Amino acid sequence: MAPPIVPPRPQPPTPRVVKTRQPFSLCRCIAISLLTLLIIVGIVVLIIWLVLKPHKMVYSIENSSIHDYNLTNNNHLNANFNFTLRAYNPNKRISIYYDNIEVKLFFNSQPISLNNIVEPFYQPRRNVTHLNVSLPTNDVPLYGDIARDFKTQRSGGDVEVEVKIRAKIRFKVGAWKSNHRKLKILCTPRVNFSNSRKNLKSFPCDVDV
Repeated sequence: MAPPIVPPRPQPPTPRVVKTRQPFSLCRCIAISLLTLLIIVGIVVLIIWLVLKPHKMVYSIENSSIHDYNLTNNNHLNANFNFTLRAYNPNKRISIYYDNIEVKLFFNSQPISLNNIVEPFYQPRRNVTHLNVSLPTNDVPLYGDIARDFKTQRSGGDVEVEVKIRAKIRFKVGAWKSNHRKLKILCTPRVNFSNSRKNLKSFPCDVDV
């Protein structure tokens, strides 16, 4: 007789691998939210810039002159420096409020006239405003090399001074007004001593907002 056929033993079922979903990371959620916010802010800023097309303000010193000049034997300076500040706002949609304007006068980095306050004013769009600035120097001592340099330039007919202007400004677009921004202006005009005549040359200024 043929040997009995033994049926194959059944194989145990292969266990199914169940993939567990990782919980959504809180840090990832915050990062995505911040990135989305930055993109939105960037788009808004770009749109505003394209609409407004802001231009930098332009300033210069004109009509510089000196009156009542006297330099004593012990190098004490008395004089009245006069300038016209030309302020140009080239923007089509932005007007400017100038608040708390302070003007100081220097020679070779030494202050010779301080704490001169100019009246605040409002500048419309695409406007040129001229401000007459008087900077008195009353019995200011000039020391060492500064006195020598002043006399040397004075003998040549004019002296180069530094006019530093600081102001708080606000921008206005339509009905919206910005917070205060600091405006710094540096001008280096040459003042003519020839018969106290005005120097009609225009001297451009550096601007920092």
